[in-house]
Amino acid sequence: MPNRHTPAIRDFINRFLEATGRKDIKCDAILVDAFGDSPEMADRLLSLVLAGTKTASASSLWAWEHDHETPIEPGACSVILDGSGNPRCIVETTHADIVAYQDVTAEFARAEGEHEPLDLPDDRVFEHWRKGHWAFFGRTLTPLGRHPKQDMPVICERFKVIYQES
Repeated sequence: MPNRHTPAIRDFINRFLEATGRKDIKCDAILVDAFGDSPEMADRLLSLVLAGTKTASASSLWAWEHDHETPIEPGACSVILDGSGNPRCIVETTHADIVAYQDVTAEFARAEGEHEPLDLPDDRVFEHWRKGHWAFFGRTLTPLGRHPKQDMPVICERFKVIYQES
């Protein structure tokens, strides 16, 4: 999803910059994004982020390159939108590794926090992650003329919430 700095998003970013005193970040450098590929998924995953359950996200490198000029790197900040397109928080990328889909770990799948119940054993979390992400990549890559493959590059991003409003 390309950056979309609407007036509401610019206002949100300006409140973040004012509240945190961050002089090292330019408004236009902050990405705008939502999790998932539907409003319902965006809301569900955002709620996990705001609860502190979801601290990681996996993206197809192919889709990322389609939407962005440069790869995500540690220190990057992103406004996260809810399913209605409203800015809800800002996250900062702490790690971003590119690995083959087949090499994503169960530990990373657990950090994504998208499994219920939260105390599932690692093998069940991993099975849930693989099934859900394979379907997601199938839906989102097909319009780009790509299809999921075991060796496709996946960006395994870890992040922390650095700003949210009540």
